[in-house]
Amino acid sequence: MKFARLIPILAAMFCFVPVSRAEMADGVQAIVNDTVITYAQVEELTAPAADVLRREYADQPDVFQKKLDETISDSLEQLVERQLILHDFDVEGYKLPDSVVDELVQDNIREHFGDRITMMKTLQAQGVTFEQFRKDIRERFIVSQLRNKNISQEIVISPYKVESYYLAHQDDFKVEDQVKLRMIVLNKSSDDDTNTLNLAREIQTKIKEGADFAQMASVYSQGSQRSQGGDWGPPIERSVLRNDLADAAFSLKPGQVSDVIDTTNSCYIMRVEAKYPAHVRPLNEVRDDIENTLRTQEQARIEKQWIESLKKKTFIRYF
Repeated sequence: MKFARLIPILAAMFCFVPVSRAEMADGVQAIVNDTVITYAQVEELTAPAADVLRREYADQPDVFQKKLDETISDSLEQLVERQLILHDFDVEGYKLPDSVVDELVQDNIREHFGDRITMMKTLQAQGVTFEQFRKDIRERFIVSQLRNKNISQEIVISPYKVESYYLAHQDDFKVEDQVKLRMIVLNKSSDDDTNTLNLAREIQTKIKEGADFAQMASVYSQGSQRSQGGDWGPPIERSVLRNDLADAAFSLKPGQVSDVIDTTNSCYIMRVEAKYPAHVRPLNEVRDDIENTLRTQEQARIEKQWIESLKKKTFIRYF
């Protein structure tokens, strides 16, 4: 039966001739078993990423084209993999009751459209029929469930693998010199605003006379950390700050308050809470991150192995 089904497909393949890009809009990009993947489908899947690439590489046409070609290739592979999984669903004899699909459709309508009337108007504007919409939801669910079944198995990462990864990737865990900061930010109203500088100097004098920095920041600062008493949170590296602020911050000792830093738009006063020299983060701090990385890598390996096994038992033809 499978061979009989392939005869018209193979015949079409041998009759294939080159076509122009315009003709390729509805042309065949790949055949998976007896399902055709068209250029239009690949283009539709690629469109959002293509827009981002077009903006990002507007002045680098060669780079843009290279990135776009890679994205198109990835999109085609995604569509091929989807059809491989759907074909496997049918071959293995799985069934998805219509009642389950109906429920999935209703959930999607509530989540993305609010009501059925809005959904129908949106689909009409997009040139999509309700049957296509329902079919897409069904297929997405099937692909998701089979991926979970075949990929999201329990993966145990041994301590040895974690430690080996840590030792082999020391550069990934290096931390530059850091400071923990509090900061008061006063924004100038204009280029010739001198009142803000005078106020900043008064605040700095009060702090040096014993006023609590956090309290002064809560009252006067216009920075986003005002409600936290000017606290910038976890220690930061030099690269987080603009150069003039970084130079001042990293020249201070813990507990010291900076002079007023007068810039074009704002005045700043900083207090260094603590300083931390450059170091490699200890294993106990990064163990969870390493486990997640290794688990992701292992899932990718399992997924690739699974997809390759589906390819071996399914007819695929690229054009």
